[in-house]
Amino acid sequence: MHRRLAPLAASLLLLTACGGESSPGVQPEGETSGASPAPLSCDEAPEPPADVTTYSPQDLPEPLGGTGTVTATLETTCGDVQLELYAEQAPQTVASFAFLAEEGYWQDSPCHRLTTEGIYVLQCGDPTGTGQGNPGYGYGIENAPETGMYPPGTLAMARTQDPNSNGGQFFVVYEETQLPVEGGGYSIFGQVTEGLDVIEAVAAEGTASGGGDGAPAQPISLLSVTVED
Repeated sequence: MHRRLAPLAASLLLLTACGGESSPGVQPEGETSGASPAPLSCDEAPEPPADVTTYSPQDLPEPLGGTGTVTATLETTCGDVQLELYAEQAPQTVASFAFLAEEGYWQDSPCHRLTTEGIYVLQCGDPTGTGQGNPGYGYGIENAPETGMYPPGTLAMARTQDPNSNGGQFFVVYEETQLPVEGGGYSIFGQVTEGLDVIEAVAAEGTASGGGDGAPAQPISLLSVTVED
């Protein structure tokens, strides 16, 4: 049964890093990490939704079957980001991502966290904008690299220290990043095929606080997420 609840207390965090599979996380064609990002033009970010729909554990969809290609689009206030999703390597993650996209779970949700020191990711997927929200269900790790290396363009799930806390929050890697493998690592479920320059340009603006970890200085929100078989 769907229900509306206040944000859950458990924070979804990426662990501090020190710093493959052949398909997940490869450098997208035409994208060059380290180059000067293109000028950024963003619309004003909408207010996060006042009420966020959450779901019961029974709403978690069954893992996808088959080997077909799944594509997705993040429509953001700073431009579209095109994705290829790894349905075969991360069937539960992609099934959940497609379900939440169809539900409109991420509509008008801010990307709440940018890291610019040690790890290089933009984290999105919490409609509350607090970093504490989840869809009300969780599931385990899939397709985490044994090396802990996440190349530019990697799309992966954020979680707490609980390996079964994957839910709605995800991150895009904009510069090669090494994350801890203790606890199982972080599920890679796709890659950016177009629009990594949007993420790089937001990252180039730094955080609102000027530190290495915090809300991006240039606000960016998900207006919609669509998934196509």
